[in-house]
Amino acid sequence: MQLDFEEIKKLIPQRFPFIMLDRVVELEPGMRAVAIKNVSGNDIFFLGHFPEKAIMPGAAMIEAMAQAAIVMFASKNGPPEVGPKPLYYFGSVKARFLHAVTPGDQIRITVENVKSLPTGAYVSGAASVGETKVAEAELVFSVKHE
Repeated sequence: MQLDFEEIKKLIPQRFPFIMLDRVVELEPGMRAVAIKNVSGNDIFFLGHFPEKAIMPGAAMIEAMAQAAIVMFASKNGPPEVGPKPLYYFGSVKARFLHAVTPGDQIRITVENVKSLPTGAYVSGAASVGETKVAEAELVFSVKHE
């Protein structure tokens, strides 16, 4: 299953300028997702990171993984037709950043459900540019339904 930008927006609460996914190229609802982020010099996080050489902040890469995880889980039940979307709270993140990401790169973000819990999940994530892994993370989060 694949999702375009408009379909992603239906599943995640984030909005401009903080949507970190351009498309989802593989999706197994509730289990696994692979998404693409095309890194542009116009991305807002490059305003101060860094003025002399633009490098994508690690926090932005983690946010991209988190959004891919939200898509992975939200796609299992579909977007709510009415009312607020569920709120996703990250309890902890353990991450390693392996290589710099710069404008012009295309990041491939892969997330997998390691363990589902009644109120959240453990998720493993990885980001790569071409064949080079640029980041990896373990995410723990909970979901609150209003």
